Amino acid sequence: MRQAVNPHDGVRLAWEEHGNRAGEPLLLVHGSALSKAVWRGMGYVKALGVDYRIITMDLRGHGRSDKPGQATDYEMERVLLDVQAVLDAAELPAAHYFGYSFGARIGFSLGVSAPERMLSFVSAAGTYRIFAGSIAELFFPDYDTALAAEGMRGFVAGWEARIGHPVDPVTRMAFMSNDPVALRAYFAQTEAGEGISEQDLADFSVPTLLLAGTLDTRRLADSRRAVELMPDARLLELPGRDHGDTLFPPAEVLAAVEPFLAAHN
Repeated sequence: MRQAVNPHDGVRLAWEEHGNRAGEPLLLVHGSALSKAVWRGMGYVKALGVDYRIITMDLRGHGRSDKPGQATDYEMERVLLDVQAVLDAAELPAAHYFGYSFGARIGFSLGVSAPERMLSFVSAAGTYRIFAGSIAELFFPDYDTALAAEGMRGFVAGWEARIGHPVDPVTRMAFMSNDPVALRAYFAQTEAGEGISEQDLADFSVPTLLLAGTLDTRRLADSRRAVELMPDARLLELPGRDHGDTLFPPAEVLAAVEPFLAAHN
């Protein structure tokens, strides 16, 4: 495991390198309450590492990165500096960017603020907008109470009750590694932040592939709107998939992502 440091606030960020060291660089960025380990656990590192130099990172508040406890520590401006600090530590002026959920939201913001750092952008279950109640919609209404009272065990139990089946082992392991205090702060800022505007989308210069499950209705609607506005974007709708299973199983996703990346090498 390697470390990068955010130059603004000194937060340390865990990252790793995998795959073909001579290949084009590809940064994989996970979603809320997950970690860089999910990309390996779900098979993406192995599949994409044949052709690409894979960089995975733990977002602040997640995995083995630092876990500050104030909501303002998770402002998007700081997270964007985190991503660029990891690219700098890997000595990469730019990379392909593949983000899931909140990782995709970061990608939208990075494409507006620093498009020169992105060779292409894959958004999986992402949105350019922010809306109140999004965390409760994704997980369950009393998630904050569960985190405060019972920590990660209570959070996972509440989510499993909401979805009606056990969380897969890879996701469970990633969730259980979180610090509940940091995660509450992260969730609070996630809903308090701002998205990017439709004008920003119209000016978005990075080639983009949008992936959304047909059961992930809000992200699907946002992705449909985004592809109408963005000058170089296309959308793949994933039949029968909801937000939580957008990435797994990976075969259908990889069948779209691999040719997209190859076309923008």
